Amino acid sequence: MKPPSVQLLRALRSTGCTRLDIKLPMQIRSRCDTSSRAANFCQAHAAAKNRIQLRTFTTAVASQSSRVPDSSDRGPPSKEDTQTDFGTMNVLGNTPVPTTAIDACLSDGFHLDSGLKIGSGSGCLLVAGEAFSWRPWEAGERGSGTGKGRMINKKGQWDIEKEAWGLLDLVWPKPDLLILGLGPSTHPISPDVRKYINSLGIRVDIQDTRNAAAQFNLLATERGVSSIAAAMIPMGWKEPEW
Repeated sequence: MKPPSVQLLRALRSTGCTRLDIKLPMQIRSRCDTSSRAANFCQAHAAAKNRIQLRTFTTAVASQSSRVPDSSDRGPPSKEDTQTDFGTMNVLGNTPVPTTAIDACLSDGFHLDSGLKIGSGSGCLLVAGEAFSWRPWEAGERGSGTGKGRMINKKGQWDIEKEAWGLLDLVWPKPDLLILGLGPSTHPISPDVRKYINSLGIRVDIQDTRNAAAQFNLLATERGVSSIAAAMIPMGWKEPEW
């Protein structure tokens, strides 16, 4: 079937016909359908693009600054006491201080809370709530020979004889911890001294005398004098020459 001629189409248009049922060839109809689908796709794409642009341009930007308050009134003044009373936080505030607590560490002795004063260059041994004058540099072989009066051996270790610990060997029950104050400075203790004290079931803590006294006062108040013992060398102690 051939397509209608141009003259026929003009004649039909002049007669006022509004509808023409003409069967077009398959090739022409397929081309028309493809063209219409492409046109519809382009129109849909353009409409979606316009909607995206409208959303972009109509988005409102939030304000970054807060509104200025109408008044500077913050209400009635607070009556709450915000000051911290550290006295009420002291859990040991009502616990009595042991009489063997060390009040002062002197160059040649100690002053205890009970009023007892230990002088003449002696140290002190505090065991089971009792205070004893202690001179470990004179115990055993330390009192004579080339190493007379010395407590630091040639290896730089704090080393004294077993006879200096005779009181710890006799007391019962044994304390859990022995705090050693080794004078103005601290030194490692020799393996023999540590081994002997540990054989009595007592742990050892080593410090200089001033810090050892502070630790003893705290632990003896907290745990009791039966659990904590102390052995102190005066702050002014000086090792004699070899």
